[in-house]
Amino acid sequence: MVLQKEPAGAMIWGYGILGATVTVTLYQDKETIMEKVTSVKAHSNSWMVVLDPMKPGGPYEVMAQQTFGRTNFTLRVHDVLFGDVWLCSGQSNMQMTVSQIFNATRELSNTAAYQSVRIFSVSLTEAEQELEDLAKVDLQWSKPTSENLGHGVFKYMSAVCWLFGRNLYDTLHYPIGLISSSWGGTPIEAWSSGRSLKTCGVPTRGFTQSDSVTGPSKNSVLWNAMIHPLHNMTLKGMIWYQGESNINVNRDLYNCTFPALIEDWRQAFHRGSQGQTERFFPFGFVQLSSYLSATSDDKFPQIRWHQTADFGYVPNVRMPNTFMAVAMDLCDRTSPYGSIHPRDKQTVAYRLHLGARAVAYGEKLIFQGPLPEKMELLADRGLLNLTYSQQIQVKKQDKIFEISCCSDHQCKWLPAPMGTFSAQTLALNVSSCRGTPAAVRYAWTTWPCEYKRCPLYHPSSTLPAPPFIAFMTDQIPGDLSKLAK
Repeated sequence: MVLQKEPAGAMIWGYGILGATVTVTLYQDKETIMEKVTSVKAHSNSWMVVLDPMKPGGPYEVMAQQTFGRTNFTLRVHDVLFGDVWLCSGQSNMQMTVSQIFNATRELSNTAAYQSVRIFSVSLTEAEQELEDLAKVDLQWSKPTSENLGHGVFKYMSAVCWLFGRNLYDTLHYPIGLISSSWGGTPIEAWSSGRSLKTCGVPTRGFTQSDSVTGPSKNSVLWNAMIHPLHNMTLKGMIWYQGESNINVNRDLYNCTFPALIEDWRQAFHRGSQGQTERFFPFGFVQLSSYLSATSDDKFPQIRWHQTADFGYVPNVRMPNTFMAVAMDLCDRTSPYGSIHPRDKQTVAYRLHLGARAVAYGEKLIFQGPLPEKMELLADRGLLNLTYSQQIQVKKQDKIFEISCCSDHQCKWLPAPMGTFSAQTLALNVSSCRGTPAAVRYAWTTWPCEYKRCPLYHPSSTLPAPPFIAFMTDQIPGDLSKLAK
């Protein structure tokens, strides 16, 4: 296994006979590195120790010995490494295994160099109450092999999780521990504790089934069974890929339920690990990809927007210390698992790891595509000028921008063709608007562009400009939903 390295201390816990003494010893080549003594607590029959912070590396052996009167009981764990431990969760796009992605055969054979990346996968279980321990495990802590990485369709180990960890290992050159706990077709409510759902006013009863929900949907059942049992662990951070199941389920609340889940998980893991997991540990997520849908509504773009708490970018004030991989240009028309499951998880993981390097590891690098920071309406010339926060590369001219045009208290979205551009500015033609331009939006469709062919990228980093919506003035009454109609 991999335990969390310095500056945190790794948490080790277990169960025993009430009142027994438990000694936890860390060895390397038969030499004792440290020893911790504790006792089994009442009511929970559990014990817990925090190891001294350890430098990355290994291997070590961990031994836990319980003594109670004359009885002695010993457990040993061999080949323990110290490094960074990441938890990966979400629905089916996180659950997709390495055997389901592009170049699967090559990816599955590429494990020899990554024996210090260790993997663990939680079984699909639900519970009505918070569990203290996992009911079942699909994959105990293991070294990666083609068998356990390519176990089957949606059957451990998460491809995004594995590829993210592999990218981190290539950058950091020390051990990485990966815990996969995800379930396809599940809404965010199932992964949220009662506390966080309450803060967003999510109804406790009356969940309506939707065709986008195929897994457990009751409030908190997956938090209870698949996340809470891990909350004593010392972690470096988490990554998350979820949202498709909320297209028709509490969609308008997602800009609250998602930031609330992040805040609640952070609190729970910080407390459960006795403060060893950072209070605001890094949290990365994948913004939804594209989907060939029969309807042309804007539910997908709304969820993408809500994933950023309606800022369009992260980190932001409601989502501190977070990072995002934009995936709307990684569409997959011919995916055998349906277009909602694109197979290019390599690029998803690559973009995620860039965010982790910037946010979790403090590297100075670009991890997000360009967003506009200033708008200027030149009504007499029928132009709207956008100034971007970083350099832009225009791959092609496209009708991907739209302007909300209002007259007689009615607003409708019209195409705003891209015109001239420079290193950081782009002019949109808004002359088709005969009324008052009220807002502008970019990539506001379920399927905004073809594979890696969005109109706007950052020139050096192959990172697409994320979707956005912006209002011309603060005086415009109403919100996005009114304008969109």
